[in-house]
Amino acid sequence: MTEELPPVLDRAVRVASAAFAIVFALVVASAVATPVADLAVRLGLVADGGNGWQLLRTLGQFAGFLVAAAGYLAITDQRDLLRIARPSLREVGIVVGAGIALLALQYGSLFVLREVGLSTGQNRAVVPAGDPVGYYAAMVAVSLLVVGPVEEVLFRGVVQGGLRRAFDAAPAILLASLLFGLIHFSGITGTPAERWAYVGVVVVLGCVLGLLYERTENVLVPGLAHGVYNAAIYAVLLANAL
Repeated sequence: MTEELPPVLDRAVRVASAAFAIVFALVVASAVATPVADLAVRLGLVADGGNGWQLLRTLGQFAGFLVAAAGYLAITDQRDLLRIARPSLREVGIVVGAGIALLALQYGSLFVLREVGLSTGQNRAVVPAGDPVGYYAAMVAVSLLVVGPVEEVLFRGVVQGGLRRAFDAAPAILLASLLFGLIHFSGITGTPAERWAYVGVVVVLGCVLGLLYERTENVLVPGLAHGVYNAAIYAVLLANAL
């Protein structure tokens, strides 16, 4: 895409392109998520503002992310950015281990923050609009099969993959993880300090996912690890709600 540009300009273009990919994904997701959920309400399939509506919005949002990622790769003629393959048995083991490690890293980060008198905000996605048991049970599956894999296609496959063509591994992973963290800011409730603390934790988790992609060259590995991590959080919430 920018092979003929000087290195400094090439890097600037790659960062701008990564930011554009994220904005494009947000625009497409907003055009899909709420309209699909509202249509289901008008058809009498779900109650307005209920768990079903919330779940459909989530599915619509990530469908939008996936469509936007595919569209971006096609428009920019960079389909080879996305490295994807069926996970090997070794990679399945990495997925499970990484999911557990991410969960441990989150709880460790929260412990450290509490020790210095800080706490994180709350992600709106973990707040049910109705019966918590049904919502959390559904989100275990949605997180594993949709949210984790699709976010990694966008942030590791498209964003980190593009940045990697102009940067070494460490800065590419860090930049992609910073963008990954910032995208969560609007979905967090709490004081500004609590919201930024949440973003900081997400950036750290993003770096681990970015390293997984760099080492395995298979976006399904961080995607499924991300899904396992998210699903485990909802499984804990489900157990507490029972």
